[in-house]
Amino acid sequence: MSWIDIGAIDDIPLRGARKLRTHLGCVAVFRTDRDEVFATGGTCPHRGGPLAEGIVHGRAVTCPLHNWVFDLETGQARGEDASIPTYPVRVEQGRILIDATLLRRAAA
Repeated sequence: MSWIDIGAIDDIPLRGARKLRTHLGCVAVFRTDRDEVFATGGTCPHRGGPLAEGIVHGRAVTCPLHNWVFDLETGQARGEDASIPTYPVRVEQGRILIDATLLRRAAA
């Protein structure tokens, strides 16, 4: 894995999200109420809703446009035959790191 720094964990509120730009493209980064961090593609496959503007609840996000719910760990939509890409992340010394290897594949 090739890790890149994409920002400070404190920039993302608990039960919130942000769209973050990397040199390999944009990702949606989510922080749960248990201080877990997840990164996914930023767009809902249904109608292109901006997932970083969705509601974070538990380990899921609800699309702000049409209420599709996505599991942040697997990317699978609940009750729908759709998914979003997910990317490995980790937090070190208050900084969020994402696996650039998978981002490169998604950007290609």
